Amino acid sequence: MEYKPVIGMEVHVELNTASKMFCGCSAEAFGAAPNTHTCPVCLAMPGALPVINRQAVENTIKLGLALNCTIQPHNVFARKNYFYPDLPKGYQISQYELPLCLSGYVEVEPEGSGSKRIRIHRVHLEEDTGKLMHVGSHSLVDLNRAGVPLMEIVTEADIHSAAEAFAYVSKLRQLVRYLGISSGDMEKGAMRCEVNLSLTDPQTGKWGTKVEVKNLNSFRAVRNAIAYEIERQAKVLDGGGKIQQVTMGWDEGRGITVLQRVKEGDTGYRYFPEPDLPPLNLEMAWIEELKTKLPELPDTKVARYMSAYELTPKEAAILTEDQLVADYFDSVVKAAQPYPAVTPKLISNWLTGELFRLLGESNGEISQLKIKPVQVVALIELVNNKTLNQPAAKQVFGVMFETGRAPQEIVEELGLQQISNSSDLADIARQVILDNPQPVEQFKKGKETIIKFLVGQLMKATRGKAHPQLAEQLLREQLQK
Repeated sequence: MEYKPVIGMEVHVELNTASKMFCGCSAEAFGAAPNTHTCPVCLAMPGALPVINRQAVENTIKLGLALNCTIQPHNVFARKNYFYPDLPKGYQISQYELPLCLSGYVEVEPEGSGSKRIRIHRVHLEEDTGKLMHVGSHSLVDLNRAGVPLMEIVTEADIHSAAEAFAYVSKLRQLVRYLGISSGDMEKGAMRCEVNLSLTDPQTGKWGTKVEVKNLNSFRAVRNAIAYEIERQAKVLDGGGKIQQVTMGWDEGRGITVLQRVKEGDTGYRYFPEPDLPPLNLEMAWIEELKTKLPELPDTKVARYMSAYELTPKEAAILTEDQLVADYFDSVVKAAQPYPAVTPKLISNWLTGELFRLLGESNGEISQLKIKPVQVVALIELVNNKTLNQPAAKQVFGVMFETGRAPQEIVEELGLQQISNSSDLADIARQVILDNPQPVEQFKKGKETIIKFLVGQLMKATRGKAHPQLAEQLLREQLQK
């Protein structure tokens, strides 16, 4: 039977702040020695009082604005009463009835389909938990992460496939990176996903029992866990069984979801306003100021590239996927303004082609790139003015990538200047014809494609320096004689 999946997602994002959410401890917890980033506040010592981290509030507002949310000037922190063995307080400070951001949306483009709008129910702030490590019969706790600012983004149940979920979390990571509010590194725990999934009864249209899949820590895990859970629930229903309201975990090694705990109704977190923190009343002028300071976001950048530079949607999407790549492209386009022939389209081709190839082969990052934007422009100019042909230009670009040297300097050193002098090439063309009587005879009998072989022989004779179009033209002239 065909079931329609109904999926809502909760994504937790650790924020880039110098200190934790409610104390002055360093938030740079990843990789630090256990329990070295702690203080009386995050250790819940008697008499220690929390203080709200302004930067964390600002970062959350920025994402809320980017997600088209309504920013609530009046919001409240609450105590979430749930036993956390890795939070010394035994409860979590979070937001519930009055969160920072409400009712937004984000546009995504799942692979193989058109644009899809996913509604955002809420974005709120809370504190992260610590980390438990189980060694034999003992459990050890590292509280470095306890209290790190954590932003939770909750969608409406608008997602209906693994591909849509994958596109959503990818877009979310792209946004937090563009805004500079989080690394979004799932492998480091800076972004973690939870899925609530049920299957719709095709006869009644009613949603089935919801199953939660927790702590998905990679894009691959999000896609595969959802695909597996849809298949698992369908098999249970087709076999006449019932879906239990449970929490599942994802076993990456076996590629299956596994039972973690059975739910028996509402968890009952017993939220109430945090008595040690006053309500947070934000000035609208501050919110408007943050809105004006938002960077150009990916969707706007894609539209600009397509409109101003006549790039295809695919080209624009590739260039804007990573903000550093987009910034580099913009820098090269700016450097090319005095050179009308060095078009954004040509620049895009070089960056998404040769540059991406070299970065992939070297496992490099564009942040470490040695090539200056003006050097990319200079290389394209050498191709445009026929100093270099395409193969030689790629060779020069490879040296530029390794050394950061100027292209003209490399061309002169390697002697790669293209031969564009007609008289020089004409002599070589005549010799190629004399040296290849059989292919010449084939050409004269109407085998037009043999000209490519002759051009190849001329290129070989000039060690690749001949201008290909001029070479073909001269060969044809000689053959007609």
